Amino acid sequence: VNVNLATNSATVLCDPSVSEQMLVEIVNKTGFSGSLADPEEISVALTHTISKRRLIVALICGAVVLYIGMSHMLPVRLPLPAIIDDRIHPLNFALIQLVFTIPVLICGRNFFINGTKNLIKLHPNMDSLVAVGAAAGLVYSLIEMGLLAAGQVSGMPDLYFESAGMILTLVTVGKYLEERSRGKTTGAISALLALAPESAVVRRQGQELTIPTEEIVAGDTVIVRQGGRIPVDGVITDGHAAVDESAITGESLPVEKVPGDAVTSATVTSSGYLELRATRVGGDTTLSQIIKMVSEASATKAPIAKIADKVSGVFVPTVISIAVITFVVWLLLGRSVGFALARGISVLVISCPCALGLATPVAIMVGNGMGAKHGILFKTAVSMEAAGKVETVVLDKTGTITAGTPEMTDVIPADGVREEELLRFASTLESCSEHPLAKAVLSGAQSRGIEPGAIDGFTALPGSGVRAEIDGAEALGGSLKAVKERIDIPASLEARAGELAAEGKTPLFFCRNDSLLGIIAVADVIKPDSPQAVAELKNMGINVVMLTGDNQRTAEAIGRQVGVDRVIAGVLPDGKEAVVRELCAKGSTAMVGDGINDAPALTRADVGIAIGAGADIAVDAADIVLARGSLLDVAAAIRLSRATLRNIHENLFWAFFYNTIGIPIAAGVLSGIGLNLDPMFAAAAMSLSSFCVVSNALRLNLLDIYNPRRDRKIKHREVESTVIENTKTEEEKAMTKTMKIEGMM
Repeated sequence: VNVNLATNSATVLCDPSVSEQMLVEIVNKTGFSGSLADPEEISVALTHTISKRRLIVALICGAVVLYIGMSHMLPVRLPLPAIIDDRIHPLNFALIQLVFTIPVLICGRNFFINGTKNLIKLHPNMDSLVAVGAAAGLVYSLIEMGLLAAGQVSGMPDLYFESAGMILTLVTVGKYLEERSRGKTTGAISALLALAPESAVVRRQGQELTIPTEEIVAGDTVIVRQGGRIPVDGVITDGHAAVDESAITGESLPVEKVPGDAVTSATVTSSGYLELRATRVGGDTTLSQIIKMVSEASATKAPIAKIADKVSGVFVPTVISIAVITFVVWLLLGRSVGFALARGISVLVISCPCALGLATPVAIMVGNGMGAKHGILFKTAVSMEAAGKVETVVLDKTGTITAGTPEMTDVIPADGVREEELLRFASTLESCSEHPLAKAVLSGAQSRGIEPGAIDGFTALPGSGVRAEIDGAEALGGSLKAVKERIDIPASLEARAGELAAEGKTPLFFCRNDSLLGIIAVADVIKPDSPQAVAELKNMGINVVMLTGDNQRTAEAIGRQVGVDRVIAGVLPDGKEAVVRELCAKGSTAMVGDGINDAPALTRADVGIAIGAGADIAVDAADIVLARGSLLDVAAAIRLSRATLRNIHENLFWAFFYNTIGIPIAAGVLSGIGLNLDPMFAAAAMSLSSFCVVSNALRLNLLDIYNPRRDRKIKHREVESTVIENTKTEEEKAMTKTMKIEGMM
C-alpha cells in the first residue's frame, strides 16, 4: 500500500482475487472512510477541508469566549456589560460563553468525529487528544452550569468554556495551514503537462497540417521551426538546428542537431529548421515518462511520523484510564461524587493536549518564519523535520552549482595579435548568430566597451561554427576541428585549448584568412558561493554528490573546483531519479535542482530542494524552495532544521515532564496533606505548560542560520558507487487499485 497524503489516496497492489468491496471494508474497519477513486481526481489538488469561513468564525468566537472567560481571573478585571457580569448574573455569564462556544464546536466538529471514531477503533491520534481535551473542559462546564441553574451552588463556579473553545480554535488554525501546504503537491504534474505544445505541424500527403499534438502518430513527419517546441520524440530527416535540451538533460548549452540525430519532446529549437519522423508519441514520449515518474514518486514518498502521534496511541488511553481510576478510587474511599468527579476532570484537564499538541507545530511555525525571512521556504512541517536528518546532498550542476548561462571566461590572442583586436573580430563574426555561445562572446566583448563591426555573407556551419567576410577578409570561427581543417594550429595554443576543456570550458578558435587570431573560452561559470556552500555541507558531516546530464569531462572539472565528494555525469532524468532512489535506500538524501529535468529526482528524494530562480516545475516538485537561489541556503536550511528539531525535542520533554508531575497531583495523591488541584488550577497549569513551550520555541528567533561555528558533524557515511543496471524481472500477476481515503492526517 502506497499512501499519498497530498491527495488523500492510497494505491494498493493486491492479488486479483481481492475485490474492490473487500478493500473498502478493510479501510472502513481501520477508522477511515474509503471508496474507489476516480483516477482523474487523483491528479488534481484537493480543496481544503477546513474552509476559510469556518476558520474566521472559530477565531472570532474563540476570542470572545476567551475575553469573557478570563475577565474575572486577571489582577485587573476586564470590563463586561452588567447583564453578563459574573457577580450580578452568574448564569448569564455562563450562558453567553456557551453561546459563543457552540459555533467553535461546530467549526471543529471533525476533530470530535475523527477523534472519537479513532478512539473507538483503538487507533487514537492527535484528533483524539484534541477531542478528549476539549470535551473534558466542555462537559465539566456544562455540569457546573447545570448545578448553577438548579440553585445547588452559590457564587460563580469554575467554567472552562474558553479552554474548550481555544483548544479547537488553535488546532483549527494549524490544520488549515497544513492543508494549504498539502494542496500544492500536484502542481508539478500540471506544470509538466503544460510543456507539451497543444498543436504541431505535420506533413501528410504533401500538405502541411496543424493538428492537436495528441493526434500525431508514429511515422508522421513533424515540422519544427526556430523557437518551436518539439512535440514528440523522433529522428531528424531534414534540416539542422541548435536544440535547447535543458528541459531533459540539464545541459545549459544548445546542441547542434543534423539529419540522423534523435530529438526528444519538450526540447526547443533555439535556431534553425527541423523535419523529423515521429518515433514515440502520446504516453510513450520522454516528457510523458517524466510526468509519470513525478506522479509515482509523489505517491510513494513516505511521510515522517510525528513524535506526538506516535505517543498518542499510549498517552490518550492512559490518561483516560487514570481519570476513571481516580474517580472510582475516591468513591471507594468514601468521598463525595463531586469531589471524585473534580479529581477525575482535573486529570483530564491538566492532561489536555495543548502542550503536547503545540510542541511540534509552534517550533515549526517559528522555524518557518525564520526561514522565510532569509528566502528559505519550507512547504510542509514534514520537510522541515526531514531536512535536519539528511546524510547526503545531491546537487544538480546547471543553474544550481553554476549560473546556468554561458559567459566569456578567457581571451587568449595569438602571437602578434592584440586582445582588443581579437575581441572586435570575434564579436563582429558572432553578431549575426543566435547561438548561446555566440551571445556569450558578443556580451563579453560589449562589457569591455568593444562593439561589433560590419559583416557580409554570414553562414552558419551546423555543429562546427560560423563563416563570413569582414573587411574583405574571410573570417572563420568555431571548434578546434573546424578551424584545424583550414589552417595549422600552433601546438602551444592547441595545448592551451585542451587545458581549457579540462576546466569545463568550451574553447572557440577565430582565424582571418589563413592566420589564427586566438582563442576565446566560454563556460557556464560556477556561482561565487558554491565552493563555500559545499565546504559547509561537508563540515556538517554530509556527503555531497554532483549529479548532471552534462558530459563527464566538464562535470569532473566543475566538481574539482567546488570540492564535491563524487561526480555522476551523463545522466538523463530517469537515471537521476534512479540514482536518488538508490541513495535514499542507503540513508536520508536531499536533492537540490532548478530544472524541469530535476523534477523526478526532486520528488523521489527524501527532501527536494529547488533553487527559486529556476523552473516553476522544479519549485512545485520540491519540498523546500530557496528563493534567493544561493547554495549557501542549503546549509542554512539544514542548520535551521536541526535547531528546530532540537527545539521540538525540548518542547516534548517539558510537555511530558509537566504531565508526569501534574497528573499525580491532579489525581489527589497529595490530598492527605491538604493539597488538591481543582480543575481551575489544572487549567492554569495547562496554560503555563503551553506558555513554556511557546517561549522555548521563540528562542529560535535568535538563531544565526548562516553561522557555521556551531555545526556538528553527523556520523559520516561514505558514498558508495551507484550503478544503475537494466534488469528484467518476471512480471507478477497483480492488479493496482486506487482508493479515495477521507479523514487522513
